[in-house]
Amino acid sequence: CLGTPVSQTRRFPNDFLWGVGSSSYQIEGGWNADDKGESIWDFLTHTHPEKIADQSNGDITADSYHQWRRDVQMVKELHAGTYRFSLSWPRIMPGGYMNHVSTAGIKYYSNLIDELLRYNITPMVTIYHWELPQKLQELGGWTNPEIIPLFKDFARLVLEMYGDRVKIWTTINEPWHVCEHGYGVDYMAPSYNFPGIPAYLCGHNLLKAHAEVVHMYRDLFQKRQGGRIGITLDTSWPEPRNPDSAEDREASERAMQFYVGWFGHPIFSRHGNYPKVMIERIRNLSKEQGFGSRSRLPEFTTEEIHRIRGTADFFGINSYTSNLVTSNGHNNTGGFPVPSFNHDMGVVESQKEVDWPGSGSVWLKVYPKGMYNLLMWIHREYNGPEIIVTENGVSDRGGLEDYARVDYFNQYLSAVLDAMEDGVNVSGYIAWSLMDSYEWKAGFSEKFGLYHVDFNSPARTRTPKISARVFAQICKTNTIDWSYRPKLDEEQKLVAMAQLPAEEDQRFSSSGAQSAILSWSLLGALLVVLLR
Repeated sequence: CLGTPVSQTRRFPNDFLWGVGSSSYQIEGGWNADDKGESIWDFLTHTHPEKIADQSNGDITADSYHQWRRDVQMVKELHAGTYRFSLSWPRIMPGGYMNHVSTAGIKYYSNLIDELLRYNITPMVTIYHWELPQKLQELGGWTNPEIIPLFKDFARLVLEMYGDRVKIWTTINEPWHVCEHGYGVDYMAPSYNFPGIPAYLCGHNLLKAHAEVVHMYRDLFQKRQGGRIGITLDTSWPEPRNPDSAEDREASERAMQFYVGWFGHPIFSRHGNYPKVMIERIRNLSKEQGFGSRSRLPEFTTEEIHRIRGTADFFGINSYTSNLVTSNGHNNTGGFPVPSFNHDMGVVESQKEVDWPGSGSVWLKVYPKGMYNLLMWIHREYNGPEIIVTENGVSDRGGLEDYARVDYFNQYLSAVLDAMEDGVNVSGYIAWSLMDSYEWKAGFSEKFGLYHVDFNSPARTRTPKISARVFAQICKTNTIDWSYRPKLDEEQKLVAMAQLPAEEDQRFSSSGAQSAILSWSLLGALLVVLLR
């Protein structure tokens, strides 16, 4: 799958949905602009900067709160028909409750949506992409059932405000990350580091909240607004370490049931509810661990199972990489905390001893066959749902000549096309991401953007990378053309030269007379090129 392609060009259907993605906390900045409330990410990055690789935060980041018109121009330049972005709950409802709605917050997204529509770009809106109001976290966040009516109130407001213009909605982005990375380990906000219990409470409430919003949309909005609503799940493909080992193949299947099935099975399977393997393993382990007859995985009532099942018009999937997997075994060779999600799953994942190309992220290695395997699995497991790849992309550490990203897109899109040719109903692909932005725990150290962002510039100047020109060609022609490898143009060369000394530290503006002179001279040169 990493070799030379058989043919130089491959084609997608004419009605294939092409898009690029972002999320509110990662790009907007304006963390306390107007009357925006504090989010769990504001709280985490301000209170514990040491938890972020470069001690940075998203206070300003790409400043899309002020630069949104430029963002829309970039989507237009890419010939992408769809822009996937998310809404910041605390920007719209500063305290998380409907008693205080921010006019400025409502207006910001309304303007963005109108600007997209002006250029015939379809807004694809994620209602929740990890920006929980901090006040709600202090009530327990997603572990408190009170989150269900509150999320429904937030969703009702945005559906009323924007649903006349937004035709593709997703309720929640990556529930596994929300729950396990937020509550089970010390990773994503709120960074509970409480393994084995709160993540399952989070997942239980999240599924109910998702279902309530979808039912509300279908009952009150869908008929007159004519839109669709789904959810976005995520996983890295678990490749059996030894494909000839039945135990490793079982570990791979179990990993898929725990990562994707935890949220996918209740919504997309024929019978609903959590996967059988999750219910049984967590119940049995809970009993062994002294929790009594009550499983750490909560139980749905029959009514709840029916209410959650079928609550998605499409299956959104985010995936970037693969892992080799093997069984953890009874002696806990993975050394997982007991109890914990990983111990319950009983799978050891690794990327050691693989010859897959690396990236700017330690966890992300390039294995396109994993994308094919993942799409085939979803297709088989859930009876051929419509799938939209809602995130896929690769990181590096900076620069405009990102040929490794070009190769990644070509290879992963080829894998998507292979799956489509084998019967999988993939209707769209959203590249991650539109521009370099705040990458959560990695801060600004890892870049996923098709556009470079100068984080030292007050205007947060955006410049297309080589990959932007290639992805634009793909969107425009519905074709993967392996031979298209453009070179930097004059404007890009100037920006690349300007970034050489500054790429290492993107968080703070450079100081001192010499850097000021250098900046002004480069700005002058850039203006000459632009005005020519």
